[in-house]
Amino acid sequence: MEDALLHPRYPKAVLFDLLTALLDSWTLWNRSAGSEEAGRAWRAEYLRLTYGSGQYVEYETLVGQAAQHVGLPASAPQALEDNWLELAPWGGAVAALQQLQPHCKLAVVTNCSKRLGRQAAAILPIRWDAVVTAEEAGAYKPDPRPYQLALDALDVAPHEAAFVAGSSYDMFGTAVVGLRTYWHNRVGLPLVSGARAPEIESSTLDALVPWASGFEPATQP
Repeated sequence: MEDALLHPRYPKAVLFDLLTALLDSWTLWNRSAGSEEAGRAWRAEYLRLTYGSGQYVEYETLVGQAAQHVGLPASAPQALEDNWLELAPWGGAVAALQQLQPHCKLAVVTNCSKRLGRQAAAILPIRWDAVVTAEEAGAYKPDPRPYQLALDALDVAPHEAAFVAGSSYDMFGTAVVGLRTYWHNRVGLPLVSGARAPEIESSTLDALVPWASGFEPATQP
């Protein structure tokens, strides 16, 4: 690490999950559901539907189906959409992005519609080099296509890049694509069964820049 501080080696690109790794979407879901308990149940069902769908199904449809499955009224998904721009960055997210930006390309890979993904990405005061949504990729993470679409847009190989996950479901996709992974596990979720452990798991983004500055590209397949 001392050598990294003297001679930083950054990846060519860092890709980010948006709605969990960088933005606090949990608070918005809970508020839209009426309580933390209801919001957590709704979000868990949404994640189950999303990660099980593979091919892209309209994001708003999945959010509505998840609400219905856990007994929430249609007003809950409507409140989520109406208040979408109230999403707020996690503490430390903006600072980490600003520190990384001079050294590498930055991109978003998010499981939502093109419209909502771009609105959410614009909340962060960052010049993104690419914003890739599940809608554009035609599939939801952890299908490899969204990650690969971002890499293609950046003209960067997987072994030259890193990914910052918000959910351990991402580890299924990053393992297939070949992306080194930092898990920003803000709310203390358990590692999903069968998922490969990330290089770093942290409840904050404090270790992200030091980790990235000591980047050693993986061996190219």
